Amino acid sequence: MKIFFIFALFLLLNTSMYAHGISASDMQAMIDGGNLRYIWLGATHMLSGYDHLLFLFGVVLFLTTTKDIVKFVTVFTIGHSITLIFATFMSINANYYLIDAVIALSVIYKAFDNNKGFENYLGVKSPNLLVMILIFGLIHGFGLSTRLQQLPLGEQNFDMLLKIVSFNIGVELGQILALIVMLSVLTMWRKTASFLRFSKIANHALMFAGFMLFLMQLHGYLHTTNEEEFGFNADEHSHIHLDMKKAEQKNYQYDSL
Repeated sequence: MKIFFIFALFLLLNTSMYAHGISASDMQAMIDGGNLRYIWLGATHMLSGYDHLLFLFGVVLFLTTTKDIVKFVTVFTIGHSITLIFATFMSINANYYLIDAVIALSVIYKAFDNNKGFENYLGVKSPNLLVMILIFGLIHGFGLSTRLQQLPLGEQNFDMLLKIVSFNIGVELGQILALIVMLSVLTMWRKTASFLRFSKIANHALMFAGFMLFLMQLHGYLHTTNEEEFGFNADEHSHIHLDMKKAEQKNYQYDSL
């Protein structure tokens, strides 16, 4: 459990991870390569998509039968595939910081629901889980679409559709790999007494991680859309973060002496 908290804090404190965008090297690779490149990018993008992985972990945390796992994961897959393909092909876009903020809220929601928050704290029955998983799947897919639209996809034709579908196939392959690891760990963990003691705490940790991700995405949105209201522009803001990082490194070197 300590390792989980340390890992979560490491991700949240890394300011370069506000949004898992497309790097310049990935863009060039897409230009130089074919559809297999898009499959590879889709897989690696899902495996590095900490917000998607946290949500998936929350979904499968208490699922113990193969039937339930397949059912809920399939609904989530259908949801994010619909918006990933349709929104990208139709060039429907939105501010990715805001989309990622909603995705962070989906992590909080699932952990809250796992701990029976609706019944215990709000005194109401929780919404239909399959419906909510589908809705969040649509939102997660839109988030993936905002990244894919950063790539040179060309005109709206069959070649463009193949690239989008290839990326989506990669996303599903990455999701399968992530689920294999998650389910393997959960299967072993459920056999220990600590699962009953710490599963609720794990959901609290998910809520904390989701909340921090939500704040970070809002921070990114505000500093890209209301730069003047903060008293400095984007370039000055990046220099401030760079100066803070240098100060941290200097303090670390001093403490090491």
